[in-house]
Formats: sequence, structure tokens, C-alpha cells
Amino acid sequence: MASFNKVILIGNMTADPELKQTSGGTSVCSFSIAVNRRFAKADQGQQTVDFINIVAWGQQAEFVCRYFKKGHPILVCGRIQTRTWTDQQGSRRYSTDVVAEEVSFVSSQNQSAASGAPAGNSHDGQAYTPSDYGSPAFNSAPSANFEEIPNDDSLPF
Repeated sequence: MASFNKVILIGNMTADPELKQTSGGTSVCSFSIAVNRRFAKADQGQQTVDFINIVAWGQQAEFVCRYFKKGHPILVCGRIQTRTWTDQQGSRRYSTDVVAEEVSFVSSQNQSAASGAPAGNSHDGQAYTPSDYGSPAFNSAPSANFEEIPNDDSLPF
């Protein structure tokens, strides 16, 4: 039987992320995001919020710690992972986390500038603009490489 484990979340960072290193030198970042449920409780008139624990490894961990702060919106794509262990008191503990496979910005450049968050592909707060590419130029003049087809009846589709 086939199985599938994919999670896509958009929420706000609940705290500043903190980068740590494993004994082998791999970067790891644990953080949580607040995700509003789509529907409010009818009797209270307010939305319910879920707090989701997320773990990012390697370059994803470094990216999160570099560009995201408490309150910033974030998009996380990943998978659910469960863990069990025995604590120092001998109690069995369980944890369900999302392991981030992709992390991305949510807000546009204008929204990010207003909130102080970096936008898109930015570096040190400066938006990335490729210098090798200009705006596309459109020319309505006939091209020497363009051949006019007199009617559509000769087309094979």
C-alpha cells in the first residue's frame, strides 16, 4: 500500500529562531508557528490558533535563522515526524513535529518593507534584481524570421 506524508503550512513565527549545531556540525533550528484555523468558535466569535512545532536542518535551518524573526509570516512544506523517548523521571514522552523540507517567504516586498522583514530573494534587506535581464521589449514590426501562414487549413492540428 502506498503512503504519503506532506504538510503545507502558512503561519507566523512565535519566537525568534535559534540556530544550533549537532556534534557532527549539522545546523538545526527548532521553532514554532501560529496557524489560525479557518473557522472561529461560534460561541466566542474568535479564531482558534494552533501552535505547530517545526524542525529545520542544514541550509533550511540557516535560512530560517537568517531571515525570519518573531511575528514574521512563513511558509513551510515538509513532513510529519513522531518521536518517543523516556525522560529522566522514567515517563514515556511523545512528540509530533513537522520536519521542514522547504521554507519560503509569504509576504510581498511592499508588505515586508512595512513590517521590517526581508522580501523574496533578498540579502541583507536589499531586494535581488538581476542585472543581466532588462524589461522585455515588444516589437510589432514584421520579423524576417517569421513566415505568415495564409490559412489555418494546412495546420496538422
